[in-house]
Amino acid sequence: MKQIYTKTGDEGQTSLRGGVRVDKDDIRIETNGQIDHLNALLGVVRQDVSDELLLEVQRCLLVVMSHIATPEGQVNPRPLCVDDLTARMEQAIDRLSDRPVGFVVPEGMIHVARTQCRTVERRLWTLHRHYPVRPDVLRFFNRLSDYLFALAL
Repeated sequence: MKQIYTKTGDEGQTSLRGGVRVDKDDIRIETNGQIDHLNALLGVVRQDVSDELLLEVQRCLLVVMSHIATPEGQVNPRPLCVDDLTARMEQAIDRLSDRPVGFVVPEGMIHVARTQCRTVERRLWTLHRHYPVRPDVLRFFNRLSDYLFALAL
């Protein structure tokens, strides 16, 4: 196994894709940290909820993080996976939400993941003010929080 630590971040900087150095509190790093947190929570949720779509979402989150960590002017060769998953989440939401729902008292890890998804969405909008975020990515996270809410019901 390759050595995990590099010591290159000891002074408060880290690398974007391609080696561009930025501060560890750069909005791109912060946003990816929030997505990573969401991904870990989805892993916990999957221990209780058998849902193949959630696993696909988790894999897609890694691709989204790669795109966020790609500096402006560079091309990320990994295709984004959000459009298909957004459509599939919408279909699942329609199947899951067959009755009107008002406010729900949150309970369980799925609601923790849902609220973390909302945090990610807010960070993405902050990021978008500094570095353009594709509309399909913004839509994906909005729909993901809806999907998690529908799953929680």
